[in-house]
Amino acid sequence: MGKKIILGICAALAAICVCGFFLSESDGNCYYTQVDNSKTERDGVREGVVDFNGDMKYTYTLLCYNDNGKSKELTFGTSKELKDGAFICLTVKPIRGVIEWKEVQYNELPEAVQSQYSDVK
Repeated sequence: MGKKIILGICAALAAICVCGFFLSESDGNCYYTQVDNSKTERDGVREGVVDFNGDMKYTYTLLCYNDNGKSKELTFGTSKELKDGAFICLTVKPIRGVIEWKEVQYNELPEAVQSQYSDVK
């Protein structure tokens, strides 16, 4: 009986930690990219497949860069088509992925990211 209580307490603590991780408002990692609407899928939900994206009608898969210029391909959804050619900052959290985006100006990009888009100036 004592082992069951200890296991129950451990399971409850683990659940609290996991919930805290998902609900925490701590900053995520920022990745920067330039919007390319040619790499957008609109209403990409196939018939007979459950749509977990809610009102996210547009799906973007873009090459993004962190503050140090390291690249990573990220996929995220939006409810509207983004401005083609605009620079955006994506906030990314472990497991959850992209949780938000905001438009930024070229001069707001970290220097290592600006070098990836040096032809844009």
